[in-house]
Amino acid sequence: MSKHALDVLFRPFQYKSLQLPNRIVMAPMTRNFSPEGVPGPDVAAYYQRRAEGGVGLILSEGTVIERPASRNEPRIPFFHGARALAGWQAVINAVHAAGGRMGPQLWHTGATRGNSGWQADAPVESPSGLNGPDDPNGVAMSDEDIADTIAAFARAAADAKRLGFDVAEIHGAHGYLIDQFFWQATNQRSDSYGGATLRERTRFAADILAAVRQSVGPDFPILLRLSQWKQQDYACKLARTPDEMAQWLEPLVAAGADILHCSQRRFWEAEFPEVDGEQGLNFAGWAKKLTGVPTISVGSVGLSGEFLAAFKGERSHAVGLDELLRRLERDEFDLIAVGRALLADPQWVVKIKEERSDELHDFDRSVLGALV
Repeated sequence: MSKHALDVLFRPFQYKSLQLPNRIVMAPMTRNFSPEGVPGPDVAAYYQRRAEGGVGLILSEGTVIERPASRNEPRIPFFHGARALAGWQAVINAVHAAGGRMGPQLWHTGATRGNSGWQADAPVESPSGLNGPDDPNGVAMSDEDIADTIAAFARAAADAKRLGFDVAEIHGAHGYLIDQFFWQATNQRSDSYGGATLRERTRFAADILAAVRQSVGPDFPILLRLSQWKQQDYACKLARTPDEMAQWLEPLVAAGADILHCSQRRFWEAEFPEVDGEQGLNFAGWAKKLTGVPTISVGSVGLSGEFLAAFKGERSHAVGLDELLRRLERDEFDLIAVGRALLADPQWVVKIKEERSDELHDFDRSVLGALV
């Protein structure tokens, strides 16, 4: 990589009130280091190190809204309650002191199961009491449950703005609650929150976005994370054509999503190769083309192996960014989220900018055992 080639990665980015020095986003990654749902000084220092290392925008690990069973592991942080919000106040203060920008990712895990076997005190909830196809878990949400959940997302976003965060991201991907409403296999409702078409099944997410927009005002950026794949089905595709994708994304942008964070397992893979070839637009590229809003791409950036294999124990080696730079150069998407590379090395951005590729760290799952 040359200095000239890297320039595209270090262009400033501005949208509404958000001003970033470069195009690099720290991807949200669950860490499970918040006992009783409260992020402590170690969490604040962890994020501050990424801000000191030059990350343009930090997105927090998933933080759950105020619902009885909104998380599926006991050390996932809350984004509600005085103690947890005080912890997040310390986080954003530390990030801002280091010159960084940050937003919380607001989350509800729906009917998904955690890895530890921990159970919430209340029944888990989802559109139809399903975690996946023919996989019952928990209860179907009532109209009151839905209304309370929408209000809880709006309160959390308002708290994010009040605490001084720069953006808020709604987690609508990876088979969690909002995504379970999108997915026909888990949304079998016959009311207005169900429907035979993907556009009809966007209503829950659109209502959340509209409520969040009302709670934060017109200028505070709202990000929405989306995925085709689910943890319950890696091959799932909600939208199999560009027209279906437009039917999915347009109502979400109309409801208030400013920036779409488009998750795929490998950012270089074409979303619809039958339309524009094997080197065609990826998910974020199509989302930007169809909606006109800025997009974030993500998926195995800077590493040799994709993340599912890595989390199972396969070591991932640092690799070059030529394909990423090529796609940024043609403005396929606006920002790129980096996950595991930043888990392993808080100085990853600085090393890339200064062409110190020989100093980049590999990733192995032992990194998950500490806040590096």
